Amino acid sequence: MSTAIAMPFDTLAFVKRLETAGVPSAQAEAQVEILSDVIKKVEETQMRELATKGDIEIAKLELQKEIESVRKEIEVAKNETIKWMVGLALAQLAMMAGILMTMVRVLPGGH
Repeated sequence: MSTAIAMPFDTLAFVKRLETAGVPSAQAEAQVEILSDVIKKVEETQMRELATKGDIEIAKLELQKEIESVRKEIEVAKNETIKWMVGLALAQLAMMAGILMTMVRVLPGGH
């Protein structure tokens, strides 16, 4: 994004320079008016592209909402992961207990 820079434009000096180069006065003045209009439109376009303090505040609030939303999603994912890990650990513990019980019954000397 380009930064708008106000450029001073000396219309009288421009007309005088054109007249010195042999351009008729009416034509020189018309060229200055056209060029002034073009410069004004470019500056207006650049100003519309600049963010205001309000635009920045709105963007900050939207980003804060997004960050909060992502944090909540991370918290939910973390809790789900913990539930799964605890469940798997309990299942593994139950499986190991079952294997131990089977070994105690199968091995010689077991009851």
